[in-house]
Amino acid sequence: MNIVVFGAGGRAGRQAVAEARRRGHQVTAVVRDPGRHGDLADVRVVAGDVTDAVGIERVAAGQDAAVSAAADLSVPPHDFFTSSSRALATGLAKAGVRRLVVVGLASIMPGASGAPLMDEPGYPNEYRSFYLGHAAGLDELKNCDLDWAYVAPAGDFDHDGTRTGRYRVADHGDPASRVTYADFAIALLDEIEAPRHHRAAVSVREA
Repeated sequence: MNIVVFGAGGRAGRQAVAEARRRGHQVTAVVRDPGRHGDLADVRVVAGDVTDAVGIERVAAGQDAAVSAAADLSVPPHDFFTSSSRALATGLAKAGVRRLVVVGLASIMPGASGAPLMDEPGYPNEYRSFYLGHAAGLDELKNCDLDWAYVAPAGDFDHDGTRTGRYRVADHGDPASRVTYADFAIALLDEIEAPRHHRAAVSVREA
């Protein structure tokens, strides 16, 4: 398949690129500054802005599916995630790309109580504006016509762990869960190769 990965320079994006290449797919890696990502080997690296629908349409032309792992901490979270969701919806649709898999955030996924993790007692909320920005971006996806999947870790990432080759879909969010970026990327690519979740959000955790 031909897969375009937005935010390919970040930790989740890099692992998505690596997993796609491991499976033999052709990858277009979209980053803000290609000059800073010369280590993204064996892929087409292009400059792009995930909030620019016209640019998205251009780089997505000829692609079979898209992954968005993009974030921009220099922009207010609500503004970034809503504008990126709208731009992806518009640009991908015009390029004829139907399948979009978005890297999500555990905080806005339901916890054991059924409420979002960020609203459960004791959950750290110093980054609540970032959580709410993600939630607003997900709301924008719900209003678009793409076949999207919002895939979030059940808790957080294991930043130092290595690839085990396994993961499982979580029943609910769990702050204690830790999944490696590499195993999380397997879930992302599974949702592209053999989609199981359509216009839905799902949590994944360590196997």
